[in-house]
Amino acid sequence: MSTNLEIEHKTLLSLAEYDQLKRLFSHITPVRQTNHYLDTKDLKLRKKKLALRIRTFDKSAEMTLKVPQSVGNIEHNIDLTSEEAALMLKEKNIICSSVDLSEVCDILTERGIDLSEITEIGSLTTIRYEQQLDIGLAALDKNDYMGHTDYELELEVDDNDQGKKDFYAFLKKNHIEYRFSRSKVVRFLDCLRHTRK
Repeated sequence: MSTNLEIEHKTLLSLAEYDQLKRLFSHITPVRQTNHYLDTKDLKLRKKKLALRIRTFDKSAEMTLKVPQSVGNIEHNIDLTSEEAALMLKEKNIICSSVDLSEVCDILTERGIDLSEITEIGSLTTIRYEQQLDIGLAALDKNDYMGHTDYELELEVDDNDQGKKDFYAFLKKNHIEYRFSRSKVVRFLDCLRHTRK
Protein backbone atom coordinates (compact mmCIF):
# COMPACT_ATOMS: atom_id res chain seq x y z
CA MET A 1 0.00 0.00 0.00
CA SER A 2 1.17 3.53 -0.74
CA THR A 3 0.05 6.74 0.93
CA ASN A 4 0.29 10.32 -0.25
CA LEU A 5 -1.08 13.73 0.68
CA GLU A 6 -3.39 14.98 -2.07
CA ILE A 7 -3.71 18.77 -2.33
CA GLU A 8 -5.67 19.92 -5.33
CA HIS A 9 -7.47 22.96 -6.67
CA LYS A 10 -10.31 22.54 -9.12
CA THR A 11 -13.00 24.31 -11.07
CA LEU A 12 -16.03 23.18 -13.00
CA LEU A 13 -15.91 24.15 -16.68
CA SER A 14 -18.46 25.01 -19.30
CA LEU A 15 -18.36 22.83 -22.42
CA ALA A 16 -16.84 25.77 -24.34
CA GLU A 17 -14.08 26.19 -21.72
CA TYR A 18 -13.43 22.44 -21.75
CA ASP A 19 -13.09 22.46 -25.55
CA GLN A 20 -10.79 25.48 -25.35
CA LEU A 21 -8.51 23.88 -22.72
CA LYS A 22 -8.46 20.60 -24.64
CA ARG A 23 -6.26 22.36 -27.21
CA LEU A 24 -3.55 22.69 -24.51
CA PHE A 25 -3.78 18.91 -24.01
CA SER A 26 -4.00 18.01 -27.72
CA HIS A 27 -0.73 16.03 -27.60
CA ILE A 28 -1.98 13.91 -24.67
CA THR A 29 -3.68 10.54 -25.15
CA PRO A 30 -6.70 10.50 -22.84
CA VAL A 31 -7.24 7.76 -20.26
CA ARG A 32 -10.64 6.28 -19.50
CA GLN A 33 -11.16 5.46 -15.83
CA THR A 34 -14.21 4.48 -13.82
CA ASN A 35 -14.61 5.23 -10.12
CA HIS A 36 -16.76 2.60 -8.41
CA TYR A 37 -17.84 4.25 -5.16
CA LEU A 38 -18.09 2.06 -2.08
CA ASP A 39 -20.10 2.86 1.03
CA THR A 40 -22.81 1.39 3.22
CA LYS A 41 -26.40 1.73 2.05
CA ASP A 42 -26.94 4.48 4.64
CA LEU A 43 -23.65 6.21 3.63
CA LYS A 44 -21.76 5.75 6.91
CA LEU A 45 -18.40 6.49 5.24
CA ARG A 46 -19.65 9.75 3.76
CA LYS A 47 -21.04 10.81 7.14
CA LYS A 48 -17.52 10.35 8.52
CA LYS A 49 -16.06 12.34 5.56
CA LEU A 50 -14.33 9.21 4.20
CA ALA A 51 -14.32 8.24 0.52
CA LEU A 52 -13.61 4.69 -0.67
CA ARG A 53 -13.45 3.70 -4.32
CA ILE A 54 -12.17 1.10 -6.71
CA ARG A 55 -10.87 2.83 -9.84
CA THR A 56 -10.68 0.65 -12.93
CA PHE A 57 -8.59 1.32 -16.04
CA ASP A 58 -8.35 -0.70 -19.25
CA LYS A 59 -5.78 -3.14 -17.85
CA SER A 60 -5.43 -2.42 -14.13
CA ALA A 61 -7.24 -1.13 -11.06
CA GLU A 62 -6.64 0.37 -7.63
CA MET A 63 -8.49 0.85 -4.38
CA THR A 64 -8.22 4.25 -2.69
CA LEU A 65 -9.40 5.37 0.73
CA LYS A 66 -9.35 9.15 1.20
CA VAL A 67 -9.11 10.48 4.75
CA PRO A 68 -9.48 14.27 5.17
CA GLN A 69 -6.71 16.34 6.76
CA SER A 70 -6.61 20.02 7.77
CA VAL A 71 -5.28 20.61 4.22
CA GLY A 72 -6.04 18.03 1.55
CA ASN A 73 -6.61 14.29 1.94
CA ILE A 74 -4.35 11.41 2.83
CA GLU A 75 -4.85 8.81 0.10
CA HIS A 76 -4.27 5.15 0.94
CA ASN A 77 -3.79 3.31 -2.38
CA ILE A 78 -3.69 -0.43 -3.06
CA ASP A 79 -2.90 -1.74 -6.55
CA LEU A 80 -5.35 -4.36 -7.84
CA THR A 81 -5.47 -6.51 -10.93
CA SER A 82 -8.51 -6.07 -13.16
CA GLU A 83 -9.64 -9.55 -12.05
CA GLU A 84 -9.35 -8.70 -8.32
CA ALA A 85 -11.36 -5.50 -8.82
CA ALA A 86 -13.98 -7.29 -10.93
CA LEU A 87 -14.45 -9.95 -8.23
CA MET A 88 -14.96 -7.37 -5.46
CA LEU A 89 -17.43 -5.42 -7.57
CA LYS A 90 -19.31 -8.55 -8.68
CA GLU A 91 -19.55 -9.91 -5.13
CA LYS A 92 -20.19 -6.39 -3.74
CA ASN A 93 -17.72 -7.31 -1.02
CA ILE A 94 -14.27 -5.77 -0.49
CA ILE A 95 -12.87 -8.69 1.54
CA CYS A 96 -13.91 -11.53 -0.80
CA SER A 97 -10.55 -11.77 -2.57
CA SER A 98 -7.04 -12.68 -1.42
CA VAL A 99 -5.78 -9.07 -1.69
CA ASP A 100 -4.25 -7.74 1.55
CA LEU A 101 -6.54 -4.83 2.44
CA SER A 102 -5.72 -4.97 6.16
CA GLU A 103 -4.43 -1.39 6.44
CA VAL A 104 -7.52 0.08 4.74
CA CYS A 105 -9.82 -2.26 6.68
CA ASP A 106 -8.14 -1.27 9.98
CA ILE A 107 -8.73 2.44 9.28
CA LEU A 108 -12.40 1.75 8.51
CA THR A 109 -13.02 -0.48 11.53
CA GLU A 110 -11.27 2.03 13.83
CA ARG A 111 -13.91 4.51 12.68
CA GLY A 112 -16.79 2.16 13.44
CA ILE A 113 -17.48 0.92 9.91
CA ASP A 114 -18.81 -2.65 9.57
CA LEU A 115 -16.89 -4.00 6.56
CA SER A 116 -19.68 -6.45 5.71
CA GLU A 117 -22.02 -3.49 5.05
CA ILE A 118 -19.77 -1.93 2.40
CA THR A 119 -21.10 -2.27 -1.13
CA GLU A 120 -20.87 -0.49 -4.49
CA ILE A 121 -23.30 2.45 -4.52
CA GLY A 122 -22.62 3.52 -8.12
CA SER A 123 -19.96 4.65 -10.55
CA LEU A 124 -18.59 7.66 -12.41
CA THR A 125 -16.58 7.39 -15.64
CA THR A 126 -13.95 9.98 -16.53
CA ILE A 127 -12.13 10.67 -19.77
CA ARG A 128 -8.95 12.31 -18.44
CA TYR A 129 -6.22 14.31 -20.16
CA GLU A 130 -3.33 14.67 -17.71
CA GLN A 131 -0.03 16.49 -17.99
CA GLN A 132 2.65 17.89 -15.72
CA LEU A 133 2.80 21.69 -15.92
CA ASP A 134 5.37 23.87 -14.20
CA ILE A 135 2.69 24.72 -11.59
CA GLY A 136 1.59 21.14 -10.84
CA LEU A 137 -0.11 18.07 -12.29
CA ALA A 138 -3.10 19.21 -14.38
CA ALA A 139 -6.05 16.97 -15.23
CA LEU A 140 -8.78 17.91 -17.70
CA ASP A 141 -11.80 15.71 -17.08
CA LYS A 142 -15.10 14.87 -18.75
CA ASN A 143 -17.23 13.01 -16.19
CA ASP A 144 -20.33 10.89 -16.84
CA TYR A 145 -22.50 9.59 -14.01
CA MET A 146 -26.17 8.72 -13.61
CA GLY A 147 -27.13 10.34 -16.92
CA HIS A 148 -25.25 13.54 -16.03
CA THR A 149 -22.10 14.98 -17.67
CA ASP A 150 -19.80 17.65 -16.27
CA TYR A 151 -16.37 19.05 -17.09
CA GLU A 152 -13.61 19.91 -14.66
CA LEU A 153 -10.02 21.10 -14.40
CA GLU A 154 -7.92 19.88 -11.46
CA LEU A 155 -4.43 20.94 -10.43
CA GLU A 156 -2.58 18.74 -7.95
CA VAL A 157 0.10 20.65 -6.05
CA ASP A 158 2.63 20.23 -3.23
CA ASP A 159 2.10 23.63 -1.57
CA ASN A 160 -1.50 24.69 -0.95
CA ASP A 161 -1.02 28.48 -0.84
CA GLN A 162 1.32 28.73 -3.82
CA GLY A 163 -0.77 26.19 -5.71
CA LYS A 164 -3.91 28.27 -5.20
CA LYS A 165 -2.19 31.40 -6.55
CA ASP A 166 -0.81 29.49 -9.54
CA PHE A 167 -4.21 27.91 -10.25
CA TYR A 168 -6.05 31.23 -10.29
CA ALA A 169 -3.31 32.79 -12.43
CA PHE A 170 -3.66 29.89 -14.91
CA LEU A 171 -7.44 30.39 -15.07
CA LYS A 172 -7.06 34.13 -15.62
CA LYS A 173 -4.43 33.67 -18.35
CA ASN A 174 -6.71 31.22 -20.17
CA HIS A 175 -9.91 33.28 -19.63
CA ILE A 176 -11.57 30.53 -17.58
CA GLU A 177 -14.23 31.50 -15.05
CA TYR A 178 -13.71 29.95 -11.62
CA ARG A 179 -16.68 27.83 -10.49
CA PHE A 180 -16.53 26.06 -7.14
CA SER A 181 -16.24 22.32 -7.69
CA ARG A 182 -16.93 19.80 -4.97
CA SER A 183 -15.24 16.41 -5.23
CA LYS A 184 -16.46 13.89 -7.78
CA VAL A 185 -17.85 11.61 -5.07
CA VAL A 186 -19.88 14.45 -3.54
CA ARG A 187 -21.30 15.43 -6.94
CA PHE A 188 -22.14 11.77 -7.58
CA LEU A 189 -23.86 11.48 -4.17
CA ASP A 190 -25.90 14.63 -4.87
CA CYS A 191 -27.20 12.99 -8.05
CA LEU A 192 -27.86 9.77 -6.14
CA ARG A 193 -29.88 11.63 -3.49
CA HIS A 194 -32.01 13.34 -6.17
CA THR A 195 -32.81 10.03 -7.86
CA ARG A 196 -33.82 8.46 -4.53
CA LYS A 197 -36.39 11.19 -3.82
